[in-house]
Amino acid sequence: MWIIKPFNELTTNELFGILYLRTRIFVVAQKRIYQEVDLNDPKAIHVFKMVDGKVIAYARIFKEADHVTFGRVVTAPEYRGQGYGKDLLDQVMTTIKNDFAGMPIEIEAQTQVQKLYTKFGFISHGQPFIFESTPHIQMIHEPLAG
Repeated sequence: MWIIKPFNELTTNELFGILYLRTRIFVVAQKRIYQEVDLNDPKAIHVFKMVDGKVIAYARIFKEADHVTFGRVVTAPEYRGQGYGKDLLDQVMTTIKNDFAGMPIEIEAQTQVQKLYTKFGFISHGQPFIFESTPHIQMIHEPLAG
């Protein structure tokens, strides 16, 4: 079951599971030292799937001044290849359609997953750049009708 909640509705176990998975992948596995928990977390809508009490897939969505964005898209390694990444992005896009209809969507995607976002209608914009020690590319998507 997919769970979609604002920060203030997360249980302590859900928040722990989210932060554990994000740190496990983005800091430890990718060997990146950066402020993984940031000031966007409290303003974000958190989209995640739990299996046996563990967060196994996750993304966060939040509004910027003139667009909506999402990030921290992750699936636990032991659950990859089972369609959870596609299902997660389906949930993200549905949430954006429901909560941020009509707003342009802009993301900064890690370049190694650029093709996945292309399948969801995102178009690369500009040249790759280094963000938090990892190559990224800006990608844009047309606003979704509500």
